[in-house]
Amino acid sequence: MTKYHRIILQLGTYLPPSIGFLDTNGNSKSHNDVCQSFRELTNDQRRICSRSQKILTAISQGARIGLEECQHQFKNSRWNCTAPPNTPSLYGNVMSIKSRETAYIHAINSAALAWSITRACSRGELDDCACDSNIRKKPRKWQWGGCSEDINYGVGFSRRFTDAQESNSSAAGLMNLHNNEAGRRALRARMQRVCKCHGMSGSCSLRVCWRRLPPMRVVSEALGSLYDGASHVKLVQRDGRPAKLRRRDPDHKKLIKSDLVYLEDSPDYCEVNTELGILGTRGRICNRTSHGIDGCRLLCCGRGYQTRIRQVEEKCNCQFVWCCRVKCQMCSHTREEHLCN
Repeated sequence: MTKYHRIILQLGTYLPPSIGFLDTNGNSKSHNDVCQSFRELTNDQRRICSRSQKILTAISQGARIGLEECQHQFKNSRWNCTAPPNTPSLYGNVMSIKSRETAYIHAINSAALAWSITRACSRGELDDCACDSNIRKKPRKWQWGGCSEDINYGVGFSRRFTDAQESNSSAAGLMNLHNNEAGRRALRARMQRVCKCHGMSGSCSLRVCWRRLPPMRVVSEALGSLYDGASHVKLVQRDGRPAKLRRRDPDHKKLIKSDLVYLEDSPDYCEVNTELGILGTRGRICNRTSHGIDGCRLLCCGRGYQTRIRQVEEKCNCQFVWCCRVKCQMCSHTREEHLCN
């Protein structure tokens, strides 16, 4: 696990109340104390973190969003972005292997931090930024207005904060830097244009538009597609030239900055591996009728599965009662579940 991800693990444990932060023991700490306690931060990172409580809150929220999106994206996969309980890592030690899973983790966390900072800007929560004013200068058939969210500031913040720990001369550092940037590019490419018409009787004589962030779910799914097509790369060093990554297979298309890249093959996620923090797939619920990654044949790694019948109670026959509540009955029914051996 990289230094940055050890840091966001700690950031993710802080719950920001209205005043100060709570540590894992429920004790109140100031945002400056929290930032100074991260010995692995560079001086620049510590300075950025210490600017205000709201910056630390946005960084912490970015860490949580990244984890939540990773777990959603891989919820039906053998590796489901989850570490064993009571382990000192958000993702286990799978990040010690420079695999495509590590690539996704770097990309989604870099994008989530940019997203969180950009959203905090548009809400007026940070002193150094607000709405994006530069976009108004671009000539268009419509008029820019409203509050365009300042993606440039968010991306720049993410780049300064997440990239600071990486070396551009090592294979692992170049891989992490590349995937960090790919995550930010996936976010930037999906910024949405929202427009509103103005004019007499809906004539739309004037159309005012602004840019807003996409849902992080859109970004995590886009990165999921890139994960499936991630490029296996190697380090290339030539005398007098900076080190760079190249595809291992020269017959494939040229590497581009929006690709996800990895250096090593993924470990076996079928069985428990305590050293890497891999939970394995035994006991996971699978889909008996699916031929995809959530199907029992693939998810259970050929070990077969067991079927159990459970009696469950759920709300049903819900009706709106004026005014203003929803009244439901509780219905009991049987549910069939399939669990991997």
